[in-house]
Amino acid sequence: MSKLLPVIVIVILLLNACTNEPKSFWESPNAYLGQIPPNDTPKPFAPGLLADTGGIALDRVAFSPDGREFYYCHNTSWFSSTNLKIKAFKFTGDRWQGPVLINETFNSPTFSMDGNTLYFPGGDSTGAVVWQSNRSDSGWTKPSAYLKASYSLYDFMPTKSGNMYIGTNGRWGSAKDYSCFDIARLNVNGKDTVLQNLGTPLNTTGAFDGDFFVAPDESYIIISTKETKDFECELYISFRTADGKWNTPKSLGPLINNGLAHRWGQYVTPDKKYLFYTQATSEKDCKIYWVRFDKLLEKLRAQN
Repeated sequence: MSKLLPVIVIVILLLNACTNEPKSFWESPNAYLGQIPPNDTPKPFAPGLLADTGGIALDRVAFSPDGREFYYCHNTSWFSSTNLKIKAFKFTGDRWQGPVLINETFNSPTFSMDGNTLYFPGGDSTGAVVWQSNRSDSGWTKPSAYLKASYSLYDFMPTKSGNMYIGTNGRWGSAKDYSCFDIARLNVNGKDTVLQNLGTPLNTTGAFDGDFFVAPDESYIIISTKETKDFECELYISFRTADGKWNTPKSLGPLINNGLAHRWGQYVTPDKKYLFYTQATSEKDCKIYWVRFDKLLEKLRAQN
């Protein structure tokens, strides 16, 4: 029995070591570009790592489902797409490598549910196309048209059900009138595409409604709202009720909505743990922020 004791101790130590190993890459110290995660107070994400000299990191970001790839937008201004680029970091071997250029003139990279397709609005003067790139052995394919419409498509997100959500002027307003843009849902049934304006209480009258993040299961949506004439706004959340309607949006709180600022590009990581968004009062202080979100989500959900 005494000879077996060392063997038993070794087995126990090995089992403990396996138990303490991260369950996924998301739980490893290398996750999120190796950055120290925030708590309830938002902080800039990867300062000094994303933006080149004279450039700014902005808009919605995208992590691959396994957390080993990170995509973001880089530009020299807010409103021009002349220098707009999508760049990426990838965790290879034992380190993050990048950034590398993925494409130009596109924005808001968004993964398909299986992580094998990237969608991008932009890249077209009509603003009526959503583009896609597919994974290949050599990287991502050249963007091709995925969705063409007779109206502008400002923002785009797919969901598990097959529904797609967009910010659009739809058939109810001019593409040149930003105040007519609303959040809508696209239902694709065979060859027919049905556009449904989500209406109130998500959309407002006389203000731009087009920046949002919808959960993959469509259980909640985070919107930019309470917009001023200069496009400052706050981040609110609405939960979907059992009958498929959306309840009255509620503020994400004073730590996130901490004064007048532009807030857009909201995005929740695939592990459901952090909220990312862009915040700025001007192009000079434009940054991508992140904040702990899973606990805040539970709190807000309990209130509904």
